[in-house]
Amino acid sequence: MSLSSTVTVTVPATTANIGPGFDCLGAALTVYNQFQFAQLRTNTEQQVDITVEGLEADRVNRDESNLAYQAFVKLYEHLGQTPPPVEINIQLGVPLARGLGSSATAIVGGLVGANAFAGSPLSAAEVMQLAIAMEGHPDNVVPALIGGCRLAATTSEGKWEICEIPWHSNIVPVVAIPNFELSTAEARRVLPSDYSRADAIFNTAHLGLLVRALETGNGKWLRAALQDRIHQPYRQTLIPGYTAVQDTAIAAGAYGLVISGAGPTLLALTSSQEAANVEAAIANTWIEQGVTPLVKALKIDSTGATTKEA
Repeated sequence: MSLSSTVTVTVPATTANIGPGFDCLGAALTVYNQFQFAQLRTNTEQQVDITVEGLEADRVNRDESNLAYQAFVKLYEHLGQTPPPVEINIQLGVPLARGLGSSATAIVGGLVGANAFAGSPLSAAEVMQLAIAMEGHPDNVVPALIGGCRLAATTSEGKWEICEIPWHSNIVPVVAIPNFELSTAEARRVLPSDYSRADAIFNTAHLGLLVRALETGNGKWLRAALQDRIHQPYRQTLIPGYTAVQDTAIAAGAYGLVISGAGPTLLALTSSQEAANVEAAIANTWIEQGVTPLVKALKIDSTGATTKEA
């Protein structure tokens, strides 16, 4: 790669957990962040120059603490190389701290950008291992990197095995993004440290049913499968109006409503025929609860992170 080259990485938002799939299941959505990397031409000691545009751009760090840059550096460290001085332009389309994988897009964007900048020495599987290590769990970074709906589990040797979960074309993800934030750290603090055998069995059964429901589009299975006892009963107390929005969404035709990732974004799964009704019902109900949401029907992104070099 010549010094004049640029690398542009486009990374989809993600929704993680999808009810009972806590920390192991996630899907890529058709909302995107874009990261452009170019050789920094300067005579100073500056290592990075970051510009940010789009949603909440003023809240993104523009120094070496920027997560995309940290990921960029991480890959070079993994290679045993010194990272080159770099310009990074970030175009934000994924809301921050809302449970749509914004941090995962930065990690994936930085790693994929660095790998391309370095001449692509690492395979996609090796980049994925670095992404999971940086994020701490696979549910967001895996679909952000390779797209689709993905289930991640470890082998007996501790390596990650990634399984694609087919997503039926008539199951529409409707996201409801509120005008308040919920940090992942706060959402994890409310979780218990231990669970009963009954709760473990409950989630195992419902995750199995969810996998089959997503593949077949069986609405009856999906209504049952979205139940969870590991994280949602605890986190829903942090989201004003959760119960009212859930009840209204189901009454409007949704198969169910869950917390997207750590929240506070909510995810309704519905048929294409009912999607418009579910959108309107969620928006109206949350507004009645004093929350201003952005509600939109999306699709599953099947591609994941894409790279363009120029």
